[in-house]
Amino acid sequence: MATFYWYPKCGTCRKAKKWLDDNNISVQAIHIVEQPPSKEQLRMLYEKSGLDLKKFFNTSGMKYRELGLKDKLKTMTEEDMLQLLSSDGMLIKRPIITNGEQVIVGFDEQKYHEMFKLS
Repeated sequence: MATFYWYPKCGTCRKAKKWLDDNNISVQAIHIVEQPPSKEQLRMLYEKSGLDLKKFFNTSGMKYRELGLKDKLKTMTEEDMLQLLSSDGMLIKRPIITNGEQVIVGFDEQKYHEMFKLS
């Protein structure tokens, strides 16, 4: 079963959840703010995603702007970034879905189709 990290008040997350429901795809839904992924879970998601770790930051979030992360990320180590992300679910770009092999950050209908092998 896929794991779906989401924030129910997020419009993109609701759109992704609706897509999953409409396609009868069962997921373990985890509220990303109430239960943010641990540093090790984030490391695994990051490594399997093939993305730059900076892509895991919610750059449009208030917290991101308040902390001035646009400039700070340039000099942070990977460990520091993972620690920061695991400390606050509002800093993490969402939704994140994984089937254990692949990881998709954000909602891209085409990528969801490919992950779940839908035509």
